[in-house]
Amino acid sequence: MSTDTDRAEVVYLDYNATAPLRPEALEAMLDSLGSVGNASSIHMAGRDAASRVDLARQRLARLLGCTPGELIFTSGATEANNLALRAGYASGETLATTAVEHPAILEVARAVTEDGAGTLVELPVDRHGAVNLAPLEVACRQGKVAIVSAMLANNETGVLTDLGPIIKLAHEAGALVHSDATQYVGRLPLDLNELDVDMLSLSGHKFGAPQGIGALFVRRGVSMPHRPLLIGGGQERGWRAGTLNVPGIAGLGAAAEAARTRLHDEAARIARLRHVLEDGLTSRLRDCRINGARSARLPGVTSVTFPGVPADAVLAAMPEIAASDGSACASGAPSPSHVLVAMGLSRQDADSTLRFSLGYATTENDVERAVAATARAVADVRAAMASIAEP
Repeated sequence: MSTDTDRAEVVYLDYNATAPLRPEALEAMLDSLGSVGNASSIHMAGRDAASRVDLARQRLARLLGCTPGELIFTSGATEANNLALRAGYASGETLATTAVEHPAILEVARAVTEDGAGTLVELPVDRHGAVNLAPLEVACRQGKVAIVSAMLANNETGVLTDLGPIIKLAHEAGALVHSDATQYVGRLPLDLNELDVDMLSLSGHKFGAPQGIGALFVRRGVSMPHRPLLIGGGQERGWRAGTLNVPGIAGLGAAAEAARTRLHDEAARIARLRHVLEDGLTSRLRDCRINGARSARLPGVTSVTFPGVPADAVLAAMPEIAASDGSACASGAPSPSHVLVAMGLSRQDADSTLRFSLGYATTENDVERAVAATARAVADVRAAMASIAEP
């Protein structure tokens, strides 16, 4: 059985799976838990709950550069993605997305186009993770494109998507644009007054809010039908029925405010730590490769391939380091990472890749320990494999 001491000694470098809860978020949640009231009730307790929701909506809007009324609270980005794609696809024949999206986009896109006998266009990427727009250009010329969905930042490699050309093509063709910004929000500046997407999804737990709370941005004036997944109430302007999760929403708002006020300093510090991590690994293990290194990336994410060394074996050999061998949402999947395969990696190399993701609480000591532990673990696994291979 693990103890609190054991957990304290673990170096946590898996922020893309979930970030530690920010102290500000915990405080806001505890304060909300000490209060009672349904945000839809008109009595004093209900108004208190509603005021907490309003404050959180304002705080999140400030982080995103939008108006509070453009935000719909959800259980997370998966729900927000479902809402966006099902609403946006309702009136069209073609849905376009990229081949490296999270399953919360790809699986929904495949489901809605199959249900509607529509067309799904998956845009390929090059070996650096950059999106090839040629299939989108063809789709826009050939028929009605209902919606284009492209992530702002990849969850496995951290590679950023240049949404400008995608937005231009889509809007000229009369299509809506949605972005899954789950890994981007709270880590790099975002201004939805400048980024002309119609919808955008996020999950709070990626930047220090609790798990189980997120939001969908729907730009004011965008014309499309509501396609709620949950019906039975008029909450969230008819987009999502059900009593609001006031403590979770309060935590989301507090985390958004903390992230906004520290965004530039945190991003610069975390980017420097990522460079230390990558330099340390590549100097000690000269044959390892950084995926997407030539592309613009999130400051705290690195995807590293250790050729011929199974990633799961490396992780098992360094239990004191919390990293990932791919997306946490796809753990246990028998197939290799679809993101890395789309970038041209072989199945063996994809299965030999670790993702380290740093965040607001990562320290230089954490990074130094991770470099030393990873180098040792890779060497130990290689030695064990060599001994097994000996006749």
